[in-house]
Amino acid sequence: MSAPRSAWRAWTRGCVRYNDGVSDLKGKPLVVAAPARPGSGEKYLTPQGFTAIRDGIKRAAGGAGAAVVAGRLPPWLKARAPTGAGFSRVRGLVREHRLATVCEEAKCPNIGECWNAGTATLMLMGSVCTRACRFCSVDTGNPHGWLDPEEPENAARTVELMKLRYVVLTSVDRDDLADGGAAHYAACVRAIKRRSPHTAVEALTPDFQGVRADVETVVDSGIEVFAQNVETVRRLTHPVRDPRAGYEQTLEVLEIAKRRRPEVLTKSSLMLGLGESDAEIDETLADLRTAGVDIVTLGQYLRPTVNHLPVRRFVRPEEFDRYRERSLALGFLECVSGPLVRSSYRAERALQRNNAGLDNRRLAT
Repeated sequence: MSAPRSAWRAWTRGCVRYNDGVSDLKGKPLVVAAPARPGSGEKYLTPQGFTAIRDGIKRAAGGAGAAVVAGRLPPWLKARAPTGAGFSRVRGLVREHRLATVCEEAKCPNIGECWNAGTATLMLMGSVCTRACRFCSVDTGNPHGWLDPEEPENAARTVELMKLRYVVLTSVDRDDLADGGAAHYAACVRAIKRRSPHTAVEALTPDFQGVRADVETVVDSGIEVFAQNVETVRRLTHPVRDPRAGYEQTLEVLEIAKRRRPEVLTKSSLMLGLGESDAEIDETLADLRTAGVDIVTLGQYLRPTVNHLPVRRFVRPEEFDRYRERSLALGFLECVSGPLVRSSYRAERALQRNNAGLDNRRLAT
């Protein structure tokens, strides 16, 4: 799917065509200024003809006021700028096949590292979400049932061209679709498996409003890992998540997946730094284990724009090590825990039992 800014580029080209007959004035060339890109929190028109809000949260809803933790980021939260041949190659494939990636839409700090390694998390069903979680910078709107019918094959070709052994498929929430997009999601998985039968697929899914049949549609599609993120502790679920999301609903979705296909690994993720206590973190980890979750990831919440929730604290690297130890003691197969960890970070290495190669002690120095 083309990036939303393509609508504005098309509008600009229209302006140029309108002035084609008047290319100069008294011998001096005319310059047509391009319209400004919509700012964070502003509405814009997508190429598909519906409106959306840039970065998901309106300016007026902003949130949360000034950040409690102000100033520069601590040194362990600084990521390298995304450059390199591998990064350029992956970006080219994503553009060519009109795919949205959560790497870009969610402003992931690890995009350079992952794309240079030849891996990417593909975001299905477009780049506009029907929900407006106050931690997330994905654009929000109502796509009115729009889907790209070519997306399953486009995704499969991209995975094949990238020669991926492991791919994460995530998506926006699509409450405008009767099944939440479950059938489309499953079609993408099956298309990938037809072209790349040895590629392991992780599905990082919406909650499908807790509808069992829709969850099972995805679980039965041939995936190796089913993931649904709880995101935060019970007390902070609202206002952190959209009102249509729920702590118990996520746990139920994960339980449905595990009961349906016990051999499929289940996974969830927790952001830290939103004001949760250690006791609440422990409670959430215990709830996830009770739901049969096999793998959990823990990372630092970073405020994507001033309209989103503020950071309440920066969790130190050594604290992430302690949370990992407590998670493993509860019986998780693995806990990938670190300041810049995101739910799909180094996903293919999750079962190497080494914190996906992260060394938090080195970050702390």
